[in-house]
Amino acid sequence: MSTTLKYLIVFFISMVPLVELRGAVPIAFLSFGLPVLPTYVVCIIGNMLPVPVIFFFARKVLEWGADKKYTKKFFTFCLEKGHKGGEKLQEKAGKGLYFALFLFVGIPLPGTGAWTGTLAASLLDMDFKKSVVAVIAGVVLAGVLMGLGSAGLLGALNRFF
Repeated sequence: MSTTLKYLIVFFISMVPLVELRGAVPIAFLSFGLPVLPTYVVCIIGNMLPVPVIFFFARKVLEWGADKKYTKKFFTFCLEKGHKGGEKLQEKAGKGLYFALFLFVGIPLPGTGAWTGTLAASLLDMDFKKSVVAVIAGVVLAGVLMGLGSAGLLGALNRFF
């Protein structure tokens, strides 16, 4: 498989909700053996590319689809998840809302990430520019943590199997 194809795969994995950069970084390092810096650049761009679309349009689409027969259940789930995430951020953060958004996106746990963080920021009517800065900083943090995890724990497991 060519290096370009490997980077394309990693780029597109970074764009997938729930998987995002958190799944792409270990694949890039452990499966493809790609170098660190170009991998991070590709993963961050892939993870951040949907952010403006999510911030400006996801809320409108989800609200529109929440009352449609075939999309109601899923769209309502997404709206509720975004509202709950936003409420938790607001409760815990107070005036440090953007810092809380950064941590929410940056700590690689299931259900957190750029997609959910951006949706929460949109639902909370947070400032777009400040939200993007917090989300990109969180994505970088998540990438570093996943890279360290891949090199350490996952790297050690990979050597045994």
